[in-house]
Amino acid sequence: MTSLKDLLPDLPCDDTAAPVFRAPWEAQAFAMAVALHKQGLFTWPEWAATLTAEIRAAQAAGDPDTGETYYRHWLNALERLAVEKGATTQAALHEKAEAWDRAARATPHGQPISLP
Repeated sequence: MTSLKDLLPDLPCDDTAAPVFRAPWEAQAFAMAVALHKQGLFTWPEWAATLTAEIRAAQAAGDPDTGETYYRHWLNALERLAVEKGATTQAALHEKAEAWDRAARATPHGQPISLP
């Protein structure tokens, strides 16, 4: 059986080959990809191809590829596949991002952000 690390060799991992996350949202994006794969939205080869395309496009646009933007590419790939597979729309993603932005700006520092 092919592992996620085999399909995604650039996945940041620690010395035990466990994925490393710099922020909670990175772990959440990782978990969403795994969950959507388990639900059959995409195959790992589709995921790997989409993530690779996102990384290459970012590099072509000047991303220095230091590893700090890896999960931004991950999230872009996840959103792209979700739209391509009909799980959501670009408009819905945009609307949700704006709702989170409004909620974040309205939330006092140090408090959890919640959508109304």
